[in-house]
Amino acid sequence: MFSKTIFNRGPISPITHGGEKLPRKTVILGAAGRDFHNFNVFFRNNPNYQVVAFTAEQIPGIDDKIYPPELSGELYPDGIPIRPERELPQIIKEYDVDLCVLAYSDLSFETVMHKASWINSLGADFMLMGPGTTSLKSTKPVLSVLAVRTGCGKSQTTRKIATLLKERGLKAAVIRHPMPYGELKLQKVQRFASFEDLDKADCTIEEREEYEPHIEKGHVVFAGVDYAEILKAAEKEADVILWDGGNNDFSFIKSDFTITVADPHRPGHEIAYWPGEVNLRIADVVIINKVETASPEAVQMVRENIRKYNPSAVIIEAASPLFVEGGDITGKRVLVVEDGPTLTHGGMKYGAGYVAAKKMGVKEIIDPRPYAVGSIVETFRKYSHLESVLPAMGYGRKQIRELEETINRVPAEVVVAGTPIDLRRIIKVNKPVVRVRYELQEIGSLTLENVLDQFLRRVNLG
Repeated sequence: MFSKTIFNRGPISPITHGGEKLPRKTVILGAAGRDFHNFNVFFRNNPNYQVVAFTAEQIPGIDDKIYPPELSGELYPDGIPIRPERELPQIIKEYDVDLCVLAYSDLSFETVMHKASWINSLGADFMLMGPGTTSLKSTKPVLSVLAVRTGCGKSQTTRKIATLLKERGLKAAVIRHPMPYGELKLQKVQRFASFEDLDKADCTIEEREEYEPHIEKGHVVFAGVDYAEILKAAEKEADVILWDGGNNDFSFIKSDFTITVADPHRPGHEIAYWPGEVNLRIADVVIINKVETASPEAVQMVRENIRKYNPSAVIIEAASPLFVEGGDITGKRVLVVEDGPTLTHGGMKYGAGYVAAKKMGVKEIIDPRPYAVGSIVETFRKYSHLESVLPAMGYGRKQIRELEETINRVPAEVVVAGTPIDLRRIIKVNKPVVRVRYELQEIGSLTLENVLDQFLRRVNLG
C-alpha cells in the first residue's frame, strides 16, 4: 500500500556523490517573464544549480521554444528548453529534478499550494523567490507601481505619474514588466518611443496594450528579457526609473517608493493572491481604484484589509472615469472587446468596455462565443466565466488573425473596444469601432501629486 512513496532522493543541496559536489537540478515554472528574470539574476552563473528546463503556463504558444544560448550564459551553451507545465512529472523523472521554482504571478493561495503539493508529491522541493534575491539595484531613484491583481489600474496610475514627472521637468524611463513572446534573443533590450518602434518589433496585442498609451503621451518605454542590461540603458537617459508592473508581480528593481493598486470589484483578493499580498505589505501608498463603480461595502473591506496588513500605508481613493470616443453607441447592437489578461488570469467577467456599453444604453451586447474561431474557442473553454465580452487575445500573428476573424463574424453594428490600444492599427475590422478610455482620477484632498512631491524631495529631485 506504500508503493507510491518516492521521497528517498537524498540530502538537500549541495548534493554529493563520491565526495564531489553536484549542482541541484532545477526547473523554473513560468510564463515568459518572471521566470527568465529569476534565472538571469540568480541561476545563470550559479554553479550550485543546473536549470534543466523552464515550463510555460498562462501564455499560449511559448512552450515549444529554447531559452537561447545568447541569453543563458556560459553554463548553458545549448540554451534551456521551454516545455508545457503539464509535462512537469515527466521532466522531474527525466532529469532527476531536485528543485522546482514557481516564477509567475496572479495565482490564488490555494493554487500555489496545490502546485507545491503536486511538486512535493513528485519528490522535488518547492521554492518561491522574493525581492531580496531577485531585485536589481539602480543608480537612479526608483518608483514602482504594482497591484494586488491583474486589471486593478496600474497602467493609468503609471501614466499619470510619468506625466507628473514630465511636468516637473524630470525625465522618467518607464521600465515595463516583460512580455517576451517573440524571438527571445532579439528581445534582450527593447526601447519604444514611437508606433514605428512597435511595428518594427512585431509587438503582440498584449505588448501594445501596455506600450501604446505611454507612447501617445510622449513617454519612453523599456522592456525585454535581460533587465540588468535594460536598467543600464534606461539609466542613461532618465532622472527617475518608473517600474510599470505586470499582473500582480513585484518589481524587478529595488524600489525607493512603492505604490500598489487595489480593486474593490474583487474585495478580499488583496490578501488571497500571490504575490499580490506581498505588494500590499510593501506599499508606501495603496490606491483603492474604481470606487465610483464599486459598492461602499466592498471599498470598506479593502480599506480594512489594508489597515490590517499594512497599517503604515497611505491610502488614496481613486476613480477610473470612462470616455467613449469615436461615435454614439446608444441603442446599438454591440460587440465588447476587453483587455485580455484582465479577463483571463485576472479573473474579471467584464472590463471598461462592458461598463461603458451599459452606461450608454446599448440595445444589446452580443455574446461572441458562437462566432469564435481557432484559439479564441479554446480561450472561452478555458475561462468559462466569460460570457458577454471578447478578450483581445493576441499573443502571436496566428492568434491575432483569429481574433480578427472572430470580431468580423459577430453580427454587431459597432465594436466597443475597452482595450488600451486602437485595434484598427493591428487588424482590419468590418464595422465601426469606438474606443473606451480611462484615466486615473483621485478622490479627496490626498493625491498622487502630494505623495510624489514628498518622494522627490526625499531623493533630492524636488
